[in-house]
Amino acid sequence: MQPNAYRRSEHLRALWPWLPLWAAAALLAIFSHGPMPLYSTRTLAVAWEMWAHGHWLVPYNNGVPYSEKAPLLFWMIQAGWFAFGVNDVWPRVLEVVFGGSQLVLLAALARRLFPDRPWVARASPWMLLALSYAFLFGLQVMYDVLLAVWVLAALLCLTRTPSREEPRWWLFGICLGLGLLTKGPVMALHVVFPWLLGPLWNDWANRNRARWYGGGLLAFLLGFAMLLAWALPAGFSGGEAYRQRLFFTQTAGRVVNAFDHARPVWWYLVALPLLLFPFSGWPRAWVALALLRRPLDAGVRFALCWVMPVFLTFSLISGKQLYYPLPEFAGAVLLVAGAVALLRERRPPLAYNGWLGTWPLALGGIAFAVFLFVLPWLVRAGRLHGDWFETTAPYSRFFSVVFLLLGGLLLLRGRGEMRRLAFAGLLGTLAVNTLFTLTLWPRYDLTPATRLLHAADAQNRAIGFTGVYEGQFHFAGRLENPITELQGDAAVEAFARTHPDGLIVTHPGKLDADALRYPLLVQPFRSSWLVVWPAATLADLRMGQRPPEPAQPTRIYPGTDGRYRPLP
Repeated sequence: MQPNAYRRSEHLRALWPWLPLWAAAALLAIFSHGPMPLYSTRTLAVAWEMWAHGHWLVPYNNGVPYSEKAPLLFWMIQAGWFAFGVNDVWPRVLEVVFGGSQLVLLAALARRLFPDRPWVARASPWMLLALSYAFLFGLQVMYDVLLAVWVLAALLCLTRTPSREEPRWWLFGICLGLGLLTKGPVMALHVVFPWLLGPLWNDWANRNRARWYGGGLLAFLLGFAMLLAWALPAGFSGGEAYRQRLFFTQTAGRVVNAFDHARPVWWYLVALPLLLFPFSGWPRAWVALALLRRPLDAGVRFALCWVMPVFLTFSLISGKQLYYPLPEFAGAVLLVAGAVALLRERRPPLAYNGWLGTWPLALGGIAFAVFLFVLPWLVRAGRLHGDWFETTAPYSRFFSVVFLLLGGLLLLRGRGEMRRLAFAGLLGTLAVNTLFTLTLWPRYDLTPATRLLHAADAQNRAIGFTGVYEGQFHFAGRLENPITELQGDAAVEAFARTHPDGLIVTHPGKLDADALRYPLLVQPFRSSWLVVWPAATLADLRMGQRPPEPAQPTRIYPGTDGRYRPLP
């Protein structure tokens, strides 16, 4: 066998068994229920509106140019629709492909950064696939999973190969540009520090600083040129307001005094145990990180130069969401895997000490299993109340067996500790997602309201929404017309006068007698309700008048309260 063919064969064998295991779990999870409001439904709504109205250059949401995101993900969704027709299967398959690509790129990055420690390349994809938050967020049709792919691909271009030390700057620039076309200028933040700090981890960069910084600068110019090749014509096409938001408001508005998702500086630090679970509960990982000492591998130095400055920068930025640093999860995994590899080499007694094993997570899994087993009794006895407890109780004992077995798996000692932890983390997260599907998903399923709004839109009846509309009905209902946002009673009354046959959607926290008597439809949504009213009826009630009795009784989707009957 030729050397190149042999290397390809070795790389393909290295994908087994973590890639098919992760793909099976991700496909099962992402198709266990429909697209999640409001993240997935908003992305699909924008892609649908671009498709339905031929807006190929400028994304649109609810009839207005959508400046929050660049168009690459929308283009990729529409490419699948062009081939297979409009559906919600292709966008979800795309997300699974993006997640699998992250694992493959991380394994390749680890091989290059830790050539003398092959355990890191074998361990890194296992650790990344086991991160519970990353797995669950990867089920959303969102931009950040694709962004993580371009970040890893760009950083891979900075590393040396067996035949070449200098980075492939043109490929680095293209990956940067694709990331910019996925989520805008934030892409640069994810890759700029490994480049700026290159001499600290890359020997070639240390010897050739002028070429390193010159080539990197040209690559950044190439990436931003790709972004501007879309943004400039899109800005002129979308109008003055869209152009202002696209070039200035969206990025600047999240950095200082964020208009959305403002959090304190320490917020990400507190969230770290959640973001890195289950490895945040693995004592050996923390001991390995605490005992890191020079000399450090190039891979560990790379991970530190990547994760630490980006984490600090995101902490200083006013707007924060848990998924903003999603690309850095791979960097955190590289850091932990590299630290554990050094611990195994330099301090074998600690690397194999049973007290630093997975027993805390095992005890946690067993305790959760016991809780699930006794949950039906606690609910019947009136000791626990709430939607989650009451809807989970009928299924909880089946899942208690799953978590008991996973806890027992984590109590085992000996070789393969990290893989057992990763396997248990993945299956445990899949079990939680399945339990959510069986219990709480009906409170997120907007199918009843969507069908009613689809029929109204097909008849060209106007639809209003009290408050801020997030696009949750447009794709599933294949709506062709915008939904009017209504702020206050005066707006409701004006809408009803203009559109007497229209419909208005409200979302009250509680239902009163009128909400069960006069609307067309009532259904639960998250912790509140969605109510679809005839516009004239709601306007009468808001003005203190008694509307006529409805011709048909209100269709009430089943909630957790036994008073409510299912839709006919």
